[in-house]
Parts: sequence; structure tokens; C-alpha cells
Amino acid sequence: MAGSVKRPEHRGPPELFYDEEEARKYTQNSRMIEIQTQMSERAVELLCLPEGRPSYLLDVGCGSGLSGDYISEQGHYWVGIDISPAMLDVAVEQEVEGDLILGDMGQGVPFRPGTFDGCISISALQWLCNADKRTHSPPRRLYRFFSSLYSSLARGARAVLQLYPENAEQLELITAQAMKAGFTGGMVIDYPNSTKAKKFFLCLFAGVSAVLPKALGAECNEAEGSQRATFINERMRFWNVRGKSVKKSRDWILEKKERRRRQGKEVRPDTKYTARKRRPHF
Repeated sequence: MAGSVKRPEHRGPPELFYDEEEARKYTQNSRMIEIQTQMSERAVELLCLPEGRPSYLLDVGCGSGLSGDYISEQGHYWVGIDISPAMLDVAVEQEVEGDLILGDMGQGVPFRPGTFDGCISISALQWLCNADKRTHSPPRRLYRFFSSLYSSLARGARAVLQLYPENAEQLELITAQAMKAGFTGGMVIDYPNSTKAKKFFLCLFAGVSAVLPKALGAECNEAEGSQRATFINERMRFWNVRGKSVKKSRDWILEKKERRRRQGKEVRPDTKYTARKRRPHF
């Protein structure tokens, strides 16, 4: 999932990386605008909003308002939060219709319970997986974000967060914190067999459990589960993301034991207790 080009989140904190020059470059790039609009369209589609009436949405990591423009075009109202003053300045210049807030999503979203009918986020969530300061703890920042987001959503609302995960471990960290905060849902992976077109959407349900939407470009695959990973009251696994089991999971341990058997080594037989975590001793 990580390419040869250095990822933006590895170059510095978002409030510094997206300075005035980078913000304008980001907003004036026609290719970037096209991609952002397409992902915003898909995210709003996955929200499954009721037809015929406007909804009140939260746009996390709204940047210069590209995703907000699409929300407005669909007749919805929105509030955007972003950590980059330069990006928000561009949004003000563009005269976007949504309200804008300068804030760090890792500190939580500052809204009253039940404020929003839904939430989208485009290309922002992966930034929380990096510790840009000595005091930053990615698991804690993710949990603070998800727990405050859960509170700010109306019961039955959805959050659709598009992200660029660096690896399977990062995906598991993100979804584990979302589940801990009370969400159900899972990952929808559009065009899973394409290197360039593959897109990850974390679809979260607040207060209810629902069936995940079908991924795009997955019709040719036999197993539907290979494009959608779900988590409901159990730890999520991501062996389908890169074709490997998560390290130290039951599947990973069973595969390792089988490899050792093929090597002729003596291995204990598999039982229902294999890979089960032991309780701590006091």
C-alpha cells in the first residue's frame, strides 16, 4: 500500500506540510480536484442518506473545501474541521458554503451529542497514525477522535472515512480504536485488484449494526468477503489486505506451524486452545 514516493504524513505534521504554497497547489491541481470529487461522491453515497431532505454533515479534514463543495451540490449542509490554517484560508477565499473550524481531530471533535446526520473524511485519517510530537500517542489520539465522533453523530447515523493506509497493521490499529469507541461497521475496498484505483473506505455505524455496502469493481471476484472486512463485537483481521494474516493472530500461528511441519520439525498438534491468549498471573 505504501509506494516508493515518500508519503505526505512522513514529511511533517499536517499543519506544517500544508502551508500556503502547498495548499494552493493542492487546490489548483485539476487532477487532485477530480480525485477528491470522485472520492467525496463515493463517500456520500456510502452514507446512504435519506432522499428528499437535506442532511447536516461533518467533514473531517475538510482542507480547502473540495469535498464540502460536493456536499453543497447535493443540497446538504456541512461543517468542516481542519488543522491547517493555510487550507482553511483557501476555503474562505473560495467562499465555500459550509462553516469552518480550525482544530486537531486527534484532540476530538468539539460538538454536542447527536449534532450530525453523518460524517465523511477524505484522505485525512491516516495522519493520526503518526506521532508528530513527543506527547502524541496514535492509539489514544485515534480513540479520542472516534469516541467524540460517535457522540456527535445521531443514533443510526454513519461515518465514511476514506484513507490511504500504509500497511495492514495500521488498518487494524484504526479499526480497533473505532470498535473500542462503540462503532460497528467495517472496511469497503473499491477496485481491490487495481493498484491505482484501489480505495479504502472505513464505513462506521453509530448505535446500530447494518450490512456493509458492496464494493465497486469487485464483481469478478468469487468471494464477496474479500472486498469487505467487517467487525462487530470481535477483533478485526486483515489477511485480505495484503494476502497475509495479521502477525500473532490465530491464522498466522496456524500457518507458521504448518510451515514448520513441512520443514520436518516437531510441532504440537492444533487444538481449540491454539493461539488463545493466556490470562495474566497475579
